[in-house]
Amino acid sequence: MNLHDPKHPWNRLVTAARALRDDRDLAAPYGFTTRVAALAFSHEGRVVSLFERFALKAVGIACLLALVSVAVNYRTLAGGSAGALVDDTEAVPTDDAVAVVLDLTD
Repeated sequence: MNLHDPKHPWNRLVTAARALRDDRDLAAPYGFTTRVAALAFSHEGRVVSLFERFALKAVGIACLLALVSVAVNYRTLAGGSAGALVDDTEAVPTDDAVAVVLDLTD
């Protein structure tokens, strides 16, 4: 199976496709854009689900809450003096969380 053979079906198909010219008119028909715009704006009274109605508002509120929480905790996040810990050894957890939850402490 030699793909470079000129008599191979794939090469004949590719050669025929390259030789074909497309003489179709590529312009949109007259009034097409006006009709599409009119159809887009005609569906103002469609039924919207409850989830679809509140989804965008919920995303906005979630973003606002995230920004507020970063703003409130900025000094702690940036390592400022007001929110920083007095001793750096306190920042390292000493208890194993799994052991505390499963009550496996000695």
